[in-house]
Amino acid sequence: MRLAVFLPNWVGDVVMATPAVRALRKLAGGGVLVGVMRPYVADVLAGSDWFDQTIVYQKGKQANDRRHGGDASHGWPAVREQLRAARLDMAVLLTNSLRTAWMAYRSGAPQRVGMVGNLRSPLLTVRAYAPRRKGKPVTLPAVSGYLHVAQAAGAAPESPALELATTPEDERAADAVWKRFGYAAEARVAVLNTGGAFGAAKNWPAENFAQLALKLADQRDMHVLFNCGPAERDAVRRIVAGVGHPRINSLADEPELPIGLTKAVIRRAATLVTTDSGPRFFGVALGVPTVSLFGPTDELLTQTGAANDICVGLDLACRPCMARLCPLVHHRCMTELGVNQVFAAVDEALQTAAHRGRIAA
Repeated sequence: MRLAVFLPNWVGDVVMATPAVRALRKLAGGGVLVGVMRPYVADVLAGSDWFDQTIVYQKGKQANDRRHGGDASHGWPAVREQLRAARLDMAVLLTNSLRTAWMAYRSGAPQRVGMVGNLRSPLLTVRAYAPRRKGKPVTLPAVSGYLHVAQAAGAAPESPALELATTPEDERAADAVWKRFGYAAEARVAVLNTGGAFGAAKNWPAENFAQLALKLADQRDMHVLFNCGPAERDAVRRIVAGVGHPRINSLADEPELPIGLTKAVIRRAATLVTTDSGPRFFGVALGVPTVSLFGPTDELLTQTGAANDICVGLDLACRPCMARLCPLVHHRCMTELGVNQVFAAVDEALQTAAHRGRIAA
């Protein structure tokens, strides 16, 4: 079988789709599995060996804008030719957009599998529907939803365990960070991730992250390394400068901040504390004790069932609201999430990992 899978666009969703990709790899067997994805999705999945071919695409304006990383080979005319040249038997959509359903239709694949909705049902030959309870559709957690589509394509049931890998280049970049900050190979490093693409409503106060970092450094004798993306450099610099602790550092002054470096840094961490954002799923997939801070979003929608995945949030009547900015302005779901509560969750995560034999207590 020659099978293409269209990958989700959000970083966290890509990682939550990895069990479905694993299932589709098995379905393809000795045939060909083609991954169709955005450029940064390819970075997330780099190091994995599921795909026999990768087709990278960008939207029209992005592909034509070379000043901002555009590449004409990622535009629709070139992508269409690559899809047709792949001589696909089936295209499986782990996306929900009309655009990707149209791309699958134009690929020439005689079988096209995906969830209904967004006006794309006429473009699908196998339509997956949400399960129903008492006559009403049930919203599945994302991991289960992707597996649901894979099974509609004919894949066998598969473990929901998330899976990622790093490349040698990623690990060399992390080695350089460890050397720069003087971390021994066996150093216990807590990685803190403050940012996320969703919006300000997901953010935990910077002073809380600062206090947590100090408690981990002073009371648990850990090194603390703040992860950041390009947009969070200044905010993270201010946190680290404000605490002024020799064991608290950040990636803010790295010349480049590729996704692969984030993966490799998290992979070797003793624990990860993060907002509900993409790096959370790196930690879960790489087996790192991960504490995720939830405010406006619903932890049930992204539950992984992994033993190393601990979610922390407040029981408030207004959450989860799923809003990018607090509609009630007070933002209590994050401002009242206390440092001590998160610190206790980190202890729980470390103790669970110690019992599983992953790290020393």
